Amino acid sequence: MSIPMGLIAVGTGLWTWLSVRFRVDGDDLVVETGVLRKNKRRIPLSRIQAIDLVRPLVTRVFALAEVRVELAGGAHSEIALRYLGRHSALQLRAELLARAAGLPGHTPEAPERHLWRVPFGALLGSLVVRLPVLGTVLLFFASLLFLVMYTEGGILAVTIPVLLALIRAVIAPLVMYANFTVAMSPDGIRLRYGLLETRMQTLPPGRVQAVSIVEPAIWRSLGWARVEVTVAGYAGERQALSSTLLPVAPRHVAMHLVSQVFPGTHVDAVSLVPASSKAVAIDRADGAGTDDVVFVTRHGWPCRRTDVIAHARAQSVRLTMNLFQRLFGLATVHVDAPPGPVQVAATDRELGEARAIVESTARRALAARRAGGDPARWAR
Repeated sequence: MSIPMGLIAVGTGLWTWLSVRFRVDGDDLVVETGVLRKNKRRIPLSRIQAIDLVRPLVTRVFALAEVRVELAGGAHSEIALRYLGRHSALQLRAELLARAAGLPGHTPEAPERHLWRVPFGALLGSLVVRLPVLGTVLLFFASLLFLVMYTEGGILAVTIPVLLALIRAVIAPLVMYANFTVAMSPDGIRLRYGLLETRMQTLPPGRVQAVSIVEPAIWRSLGWARVEVTVAGYAGERQALSSTLLPVAPRHVAMHLVSQVFPGTHVDAVSLVPASSKAVAIDRADGAGTDDVVFVTRHGWPCRRTDVIAHARAQSVRLTMNLFQRLFGLATVHVDAPPGPVQVAATDRELGEARAIVESTARRALAARRAGGDPARWAR
């Protein structure tokens, strides 16, 4: 069975490779797929949200790389070019970024400024010192102790799932985010990470829609924070893999990175107005506030989240009320970004205050979009 299945796998891979053709035609990326039935896609480079260079372990042996072009458009918007030589992939990435910025395709790769490298020890420690992980570790050792003392094989029904949960919560992200580095360049934010599968991710300016600074309870005592983002092009599994802008860092580094993503703002300087005292909620909101650049909300216990969205990136502003909020005259204001891990909402506001927030935020968003112009050709 191994020989015919191996031949089928090789034949399928070769057929897939032969079916893909691509070229850059002016300001468009043209991708043709299919051998018997042709399919042509013409993608304006201005729609590019991110460009990733992915190198699984096997392809690194043969000096190959995969170029993934993320577009604004949902789950089926990704363009995957498998596989190119590493040098050719770097050249293609640089050309696409240059053309997307409105520069000639032969423009050399922009220099970068190193911002932060996550130490391996800090990454491992941050994954372990979380309340769910610590609880799972205690459960694992308790089940092992019970197994040794009473030689009861049925306890393996608990021990094995707990072990798999620890692998998923600690080992998997440790392998994924090892050697994580963040750098800033004129063509955007550059992320490099991965132990077995390496990834080089580039987010052009203005493509980050919203940001969340996550601070679990134990992390706050250590001064650590994680930065998550919503980018319009990522969806589904790709979104889960690419939503982390910084897995762990000192809080001041995380805040500095947010100020680089949304220039002209300092999140801690934004005054937050507390939610109404009439609110009844487990996840009590700490407050919400705004300045001329961003809208900020903070909520969560024991894991505190600070959600930030630039006025220029807001897709819509809306007011909602659930049954309990109606009874107390409260409402929630949502400042919507594209679907992603960061959802910005000011919960449990007095109804009059909520309506005022909606009107003022809508005005600020309109003014920010007019002042910012078209971000598609940012280099011009």
